[in-house]
Formats: sequence, structure tokens, C-alpha cells
Amino acid sequence: MPATRTAEPADRQHAREQELLERVVRSFDSCADVRLRELLTGLVRHLHAFVREVRLTEQEWAAAVEFLTRCGEITDDRRQEFILLSDVLGASMQTITVANPACGNATEATVFGPFFVADAPRIPLGGDIAGPATGEPCWVEGTVTGTDGAPLADARIEVWEADADGRYDVQYDDGRTAGRAHLYTDEHGRYRFWGVTPTPYPIPHDGPVGRLLEAAGRSPMRASHLHFMVSHAGHRTLVTHIFVRGDELLGQDSVFGVRESLIRDFAQQEPGTPTPDGRPVEGTWSRVRFDIVLAPAETRRP
Repeated sequence: MPATRTAEPADRQHAREQELLERVVRSFDSCADVRLRELLTGLVRHLHAFVREVRLTEQEWAAAVEFLTRCGEITDDRRQEFILLSDVLGASMQTITVANPACGNATEATVFGPFFVADAPRIPLGGDIAGPATGEPCWVEGTVTGTDGAPLADARIEVWEADADGRYDVQYDDGRTAGRAHLYTDEHGRYRFWGVTPTPYPIPHDGPVGRLLEAAGRSPMRASHLHFMVSHAGHRTLVTHIFVRGDELLGQDSVFGVRESLIRDFAQQEPGTPTPDGRPVEGTWSRVRFDIVLAPAETRRP
């Protein structure tokens, strides 16, 4: 009769696994780029630690490879499934938290998201970013200053948002530009524009990341928000959102992007209420103030 194969003693198994890990780490010893070597060896150590901790099976490894393959297949110049995956695992938000250390009263950063588009049209102060985007009109205003309170003139503000149906312009097939623009602050650091009142929407969930969320019993919904990216010479570029106070999704945002300091009151205005710039608006509209404080560019990581 064939001999029965028995499991190796735990200490011997541990030694085999550890020897492999150390061999892989040593393979990067000749990497001339110090930072690249740090990144690769750190990745290997944590990846091996995960495999060993959960005792990953070959079938699970193959399923993970297939999942990543599907993410690559659905990614194109309009959709980035890997950013979506990073977002729902909290890796995007953790990277932002590490890379943007607290700096006095500077506005907090949050996730970039997959829907930013470079070269959005410029609008004047008080202009309208909505274009063909549907939704309740919303007046947005505020100032951009440094942490010392000094106003920052000519700060560039990129803004983008979904429409009332929860879709960004790039999610339509007609090439529209809607719900996005850029503008500059005036000599006093002030800005203002019209957009639409943010509403909740789901992240794209018709692909592998959506199926992952479904399997995990998680919702794909994002809390209502408006995106900002603000830049000025000598200051750290800020990527952030503002969120709507009272939104029931604030505590369960699918990409963990909500920060308490970014929640704002979007004050509802009754029909017929005069608008700040005299624009005629039929029906209700809202208004919100968001004063932005940029950290100095030399802010160091802890």
C-alpha cells in the first residue's frame, strides 16, 4: 500500500514559507532606485503576509487573477476599473490620508474619483457649469486662502459633478460636456458659480467591482457631493468634495470619501427667492458656501 503523506510540522512549514519570502525580497537587492526597491520589497512582504495569513488556496489565487483580468478588459479611456477597485477597498482614501497630512486649518482632501476630465471649459465668475446637466440649480460661493488667512488671487478651481440622474457627462455616448468647468478666483480670493444640487448616485457597478460589492453585501451608492480641485503656486494642490448635510448615505459612502469637515448645508430656497446675481430661476434652488484653505507646498509628511 502507498505510504500515507502527512503534513509537515508547523515550524518546518513556516521556515519554508519564510525562506521563499526572503529569497524574493533579496531579488531586488540590485535595484538602483532606492525608492523603487523600498516599494517593491514592501509590497512583497505584505503580499506574502496576506497569502500566509489567510492560507490562500490555488483556486482562490486563480479567481483573483481572473478578477483582475476582467478589470483590465473593461478599463478604457472613459472608465478606470482599477481606480474603482482601489476606491471601494479604501486604498485610494488611505493613500490620500497619508499623502496629505493635516496642516493647521487647511481643507481636508478626499478621493479623486474616476470621472475627472482635463481641459474642462473655463467659465467666468458667476458662470454656470451645468450646461445640459439636469438638476436643481445651486449657487456655490466661497473664498480660497492660505493657512495664514491671506486671500489667494487667481487660484484655479476645477469643479465637476453628476447630474440629477446620477450620471457624469462621460457616462453618456453623445460626447457632451456637462456638470464640469474651471474658473479662477478674483483679486480677493473669491469665487462663485452655478451648478446643480448634488444627489446620490451609484458608482459603476455593472463590472467586476460591482459584482464584488454585491458578493460582499455592500452598496455601490455614493453620498451626494460636488468635486473640487484647487491649485495655486506655492501651495499643495487640493482634491476634495463637499457633501450635503442630512444625506442618509454620509455614513456608508461606498468609497469612504466622506470627512466630517467637508459636510455643508445646501440651503433650499423657495420659488421666487431672489438669486445672488439676479438670475431668474423657476422653481426651487439651493445655495452653499465653501471656504477653501490651501496648505503650503512644503508641508512634510509625518
